[in-house]
Amino acid sequence: MKHQAYNPYLPSFEYVPDGEPRVFGDRLYVYGSHDQFNGKDFCLNDYVCWSAPLDDLGDWRYEGVIYRAAQDPKNAKGNMHMNAPDCVQGPDGRYYLYYQLHLEKGTSVAVCDTPCGRYEYYGEVNKNGVPYGSTKGDAYGFDPGVLVDDDGRIFLYIGFSPAPGFLKTIMGLRGAAIEGGYCLELEQDMKTVKGEASLVAPGPAKAKGTDFDGHGFYEASSPRKIGDKYYLVYSSILSHELCYAVSSHPDKGFRYSGTLVSIADIGYKGNIVPNNYTGNTHGGMVEIDGQWYIFYHRQTNKIKCSRQGCAEKIMILPDGSIPQVETTSCGLNNGPLFGIGTYEARIACNLSAKSGIINTDGAQKKDKRKEYPFFTQSGVDRETDPDQYIANMKDGAWCAFKYFVFTGEEKSIHVSGRGAGSFTVSTDQAGKQTVVNVPMNEEAKLSIPAGTHALYFTYHGTDAADFVSFTIA
Repeated sequence: MKHQAYNPYLPSFEYVPDGEPRVFGDRLYVYGSHDQFNGKDFCLNDYVCWSAPLDDLGDWRYEGVIYRAAQDPKNAKGNMHMNAPDCVQGPDGRYYLYYQLHLEKGTSVAVCDTPCGRYEYYGEVNKNGVPYGSTKGDAYGFDPGVLVDDDGRIFLYIGFSPAPGFLKTIMGLRGAAIEGGYCLELEQDMKTVKGEASLVAPGPAKAKGTDFDGHGFYEASSPRKIGDKYYLVYSSILSHELCYAVSSHPDKGFRYSGTLVSIADIGYKGNIVPNNYTGNTHGGMVEIDGQWYIFYHRQTNKIKCSRQGCAEKIMILPDGSIPQVETTSCGLNNGPLFGIGTYEARIACNLSAKSGIINTDGAQKKDKRKEYPFFTQSGVDRETDPDQYIANMKDGAWCAFKYFVFTGEEKSIHVSGRGAGSFTVSTDQAGKQTVVNVPMNEEAKLSIPAGTHALYFTYHGTDAADFVSFTIA
């Protein structure tokens, strides 16, 4: 790669969660919903697209707005935001963008002649000419994921299944089937339902007593075919994790197979303590030059509606299983980051107060949330001039950057930010391998053995500091 790749992989001013990675030609395209910084609700901005060359996943290009919410005839005033989309190339060579308006039960489709051109409204997913989702018992058309099989058959995966007791009136769920993740086969026109919906991943209620128990389907369907097996990535009822199920068929027989990634690393190597904000996540898998990746998103700004896309390498074992991976700062990079250079604090993959961390979907009072550090930026939602940083680091707060490769030569480290305290820099979370103490906006000698290491920064001070960047030279 010509450029180092970081997490989040897009510029710091961009909030594109729910990323569906798709390879078309010699570029990787990411289709996601579009949050506002400090947004009051999910997905408030129009759809944009970003792409990168397959041989340089650190060189992302903004492709512009590809579809506006107001282009949907049901949404002429643009007051309904668009939930997580997916995009596939149809049998006719055109590109089909599937989405759902948040006050609608069905799924809509837009179409374009190129992957990142200006999409035009194509129609609603329908059955016998009637919009699918408008009939009682239809599956709720949330978070569509699409699979075009090797034989040309087309499958749409949708669904939302909250915990038992969740009011069906919320989000207009009354009358909709919400027992898990569903699969519908489509006709070659890419929008007409063929046959009946099948439940392929049970929600939390139906998961009891099955291999999905404890990880029942919640939302975020993302299908892929790998070899002769079908993989369905989804967000479980735990919300902070992306799980996967595997089948020999696209529309039946799925078995729960494990967790791919948790945005707080819960479950990774037995970890039970969140080391980053929890909340919802959503993403999909993609193969690039023989390497598979899982895309997901993290939470920022102490709220659930300012999410940013990240990605990690995954390994598919000979038996088809995929071990859970940890969150890192270098997910799309071709190996660890260089142990030299200037790095923004925003690429930290772990972030916590001394006392722990919170769930952005939780009910913590605002005064309680004042105790925690968080990723943020100055000003309002915008498209240029990034300045994201870690705010509100109080005594004992820590963050981690994974991973860097060091040569064993002594270097210096300089920390930039706002505050009067200092940082302890270690290569392990417990601080047993402390390598240096460095005051804010000053530098110190840095001596780390040759090899690949994480860097943990723990703040010490009586104020609330902002951590902007560090430089290793």
